Amino acid sequence: MKQLILGGARSGKTALAEQRAQDWRAAEEGRQVYYLATANAGDGEMSARIKRHQDLRPEGWLTIEEPLDLAGVLSEHDDPDRCLLIDCLTLWVTNLLMLEDDDRMAEHMAAFEAALADCQAQIIMVSNEVGLGIVPMGELTRKFQDQAGFLHQRLGQVCERVTLTVAGLPMEFKA
Repeated sequence: MKQLILGGARSGKTALAEQRAQDWRAAEEGRQVYYLATANAGDGEMSARIKRHQDLRPEGWLTIEEPLDLAGVLSEHDDPDRCLLIDCLTLWVTNLLMLEDDDRMAEHMAAFEAALADCQAQIIMVSNEVGLGIVPMGELTRKFQDQAGFLHQRLGQVCERVTLTVAGLPMEFKA
């Protein structure tokens, strides 16, 4: 199953994703959860956030830190007895935008979507819903909002389950 969990900042989306991954793992012996983290620790505050997230993960989960090549990680770790939890896609889109190369960004996105389509592992993707706020003033922030929104639309079509979290409450849009 492929799942997309969307929500605003501090909406409970990561906690929901982690609970679903833990439930999936507990349902059958021998299952493994891989946490694919896309964040870059660019400063002390972000380093502290990453550390806090790491400390909250259940024992036995494996962490893979990959800011760009999600397609490669999906391909390398694809296995029906694995759950690949990706947190988060909006940080990944930001990392791609920072390449300042639209062709490379498009290549990474296309490769990710192709790898996702072929993946046999359980996939849980976390991302910030960016379409509920005001239109950003700057070109880069508008481009970010556009790219994230278009990605969410494409993923919403291929995922079997799409959930929006608000105030810690999941709202199922596709189940």
